[in-house]
Amino acid sequence: MIALVLWAVYSTSRMIRILGTVFAGLMGLAFGSFLNVCLSRWPAGESVVAPRSHCRGCGHTLAWWENVPLVSWVGLRGRCRGCGGWIGWRYLVVEGAIGGLWAVPAWQLFREFPDPELPLLYVCDDLLLAFAWMLFYWLVVALAVLDAEHLWLPDRITLPGAAIGVLFTPIHELFVALSPMRDLTSTLIDKVGWALLSNLLNMLMACGLVLLIRWVYRLIRRREGMGLGDAKLMAMLGAWLGLRGALLAFGLGVVIAALFALGLLGVASVRKSAWGFRKLPLGTFLCVGGIVSSLWGERIIAAYLGWAGF
Repeated sequence: MIALVLWAVYSTSRMIRILGTVFAGLMGLAFGSFLNVCLSRWPAGESVVAPRSHCRGCGHTLAWWENVPLVSWVGLRGRCRGCGGWIGWRYLVVEGAIGGLWAVPAWQLFREFPDPELPLLYVCDDLLLAFAWMLFYWLVVALAVLDAEHLWLPDRITLPGAAIGVLFTPIHELFVALSPMRDLTSTLIDKVGWALLSNLLNMLMACGLVLLIRWVYRLIRRREGMGLGDAKLMAMLGAWLGLRGALLAFGLGVVIAALFALGLLGVASVRKSAWGFRKLPLGTFLCVGGIVSSLWGERIIAAYLGWAGF
């Protein structure tokens, strides 16, 4: 009988975790669809509210069934029902990326639910962590696409994103300090104050790294090599991921960008078009590195330190 009750509790808990994760993934698809609207209209200075979703080529207003994330793109085979124009892979990739990334913090959130003995502050803290990382993924995917398509890392995303990242850890520490299930090793002011100072330092040092590289490149080559948008993006990554995570994101981004550039140089048509004089969207690769760092950063760093003998 006891075994049956334990199995029922385990099954219920796991089912809630699965359903919660699926729901978060579906919400991610919906917000990814909205992000696609923003990515199409922000560069043109258009409203993201009106008019309704429509084809950018012929102006055909989309019916509700043409606007279902992922499903509509597949059903329409990536083409507009009105003019037959190519919609583009970006819509599919963005929706899938946000949906998949939002499922990750949800899966971690529901790991301990449902537990009626959990204090309210503990629950609020876990909810804060989940929603904060969902916002982070939404922002970095937006920046990755904008830089890839327009070489543009808008301040309206990077600066508020960095500010939210700076405040995120202190608020988390506030919940940690107040929760009766957590160990209070220092005063509340010390915890929150140190978290805020640490985040500010991480943000400034991550930003300073790009500014230093930018200055050295300009000193040697007498021209701009990296934009200030990349520095602000690194500040945002430093605020969210910490200095170690931001440095890992930077290293991964540079390596991925270099491999991508080498791949392009191997294409004859690219070599003939003097690709070497064009710009690479470094911010896109930094965002990819930031996502990888947020998901597996500690494991990668620990594996590297173990390999290096530290």
